[in-house]
Amino acid sequence: MEIYKKQSLAEAFKVYFDQRMIKILLLGAISGFPWVIIGSSLSLWLKEDGLSRSTIGWAGLIFAVYAFNYLWAPLIDRIKIPWLTDKVGHRRGWIITMQTLILICLIFWSLINPSANLALVVSIGLIIAIASATQDITVDALRIEQIGETEGKSMQAGAAMSVVGWWTGYKLGGVVALNSAEFFQQAGFENYWQITFLVLGILIIVCNIGLLFVNEPRQVNRTENQMRTDRMIEDKLGSSNILTKVIAWLTGTVIGPVISFFKKNGFNIAIAILGFVFLFKIGEAFLGRMSVIFYKEIGFTKSDIALYSKGLGWLTTVIFTLLGGIFAIRSGVIKAMFVSGILMASTNLLFSLLAWSGKSELLFAIAVIFDDMAAAFATVAFVAFISLLVDRTYTATQYALLASIGTAGRTTLAASSGALVDWLNGDWGIFFIITAIMVIPSLIFLYMIKDKLKLND
Repeated sequence: MEIYKKQSLAEAFKVYFDQRMIKILLLGAISGFPWVIIGSSLSLWLKEDGLSRSTIGWAGLIFAVYAFNYLWAPLIDRIKIPWLTDKVGHRRGWIITMQTLILICLIFWSLINPSANLALVVSIGLIIAIASATQDITVDALRIEQIGETEGKSMQAGAAMSVVGWWTGYKLGGVVALNSAEFFQQAGFENYWQITFLVLGILIIVCNIGLLFVNEPRQVNRTENQMRTDRMIEDKLGSSNILTKVIAWLTGTVIGPVISFFKKNGFNIAIAILGFVFLFKIGEAFLGRMSVIFYKEIGFTKSDIALYSKGLGWLTTVIFTLLGGIFAIRSGVIKAMFVSGILMASTNLLFSLLAWSGKSELLFAIAVIFDDMAAAFATVAFVAFISLLVDRTYTATQYALLASIGTAGRTTLAASSGALVDWLNGDWGIFFIITAIMVIPSLIFLYMIKDKLKLND
């Protein structure tokens, strides 16, 4: 059972004024920005170049790498980037390296015609996704390590600020991308999206500059505990030589975080946690993957989408994320996830109403506001939930494992979203009803395990 002491609203809000929250906000923005590039920007680029909904949907499979970044997360916990690690720290060195790789990919995209080089465009998008997923491993670890292990309230507030930062990077990055593309298109440039990617590259450079203001705590215990695990495995092998040291290092790096997670929670509860994490946000992913295509098909321009979905969406997301953090602090993260799950299912139905009523700026604004409110509540609860579960010895690996499993449901299954709309003969209303129903199984799963979870929130 979760144990918590309810605070007044004033006391709960004080935690947001901690200086560490600004740094967590920036880390969230760095994490969210690449999703603009391989999400709405890539989708609209392909759409306006004449590619079908199904093709765009399947191109979204590049997001699947987020579901598997836990496979190389152990290496991120152990391997240091030459020179950069000594200069800026272990976590920041990895982030800067991945940001640089994304910047190079944007430059390559600016030179390509997608209709003539679709495979190359998607391949570069895959590289961006891999770099972004690798960056996320380190960003999440650095964010968690800003907060002490016993600071449950601060961890939930940090989760809220991280979500605000993520949506800031995603929404405002989207505003820049869409308005830039609209501006260059109206100015008569045929390669307006290619020019836009160069603009987005400038934002990558700004993110790297901002990262230098985020302190990286020195984690001495993490290294000592990892080495202790290596020695324990080496002792069990019965000898000490180069081969056994390599085997011990590899085993401790890859298996150690998994053993720690199952040992802490117990096998049955650990499996149940993984099942819930996989199912929780599938419906939201189906809606999100096709939303920008839906907006375009019912008559909204890129500027309209930038204003309502990105600009207005960012404002409402920030407000409701902070409120969601307060709700989680005062009511507990389990109750917050139940409430947000019900909200996600309910708000998806507003898009069905928009689909059946036709283009309506008022209804568009209402749907975006309530959808972002539900997404904000859900994401805060989800991030806080898995952040409270990780072992600091394997911060990057365990968080990446849990986040990746959650992403697996969203990315692999949601890749069929475009095909589902086509199968429904473009009936967007029914499509959004189906996305609402998808939320229900995860809530059933959560109800089954809620009394067996031990969270210090």
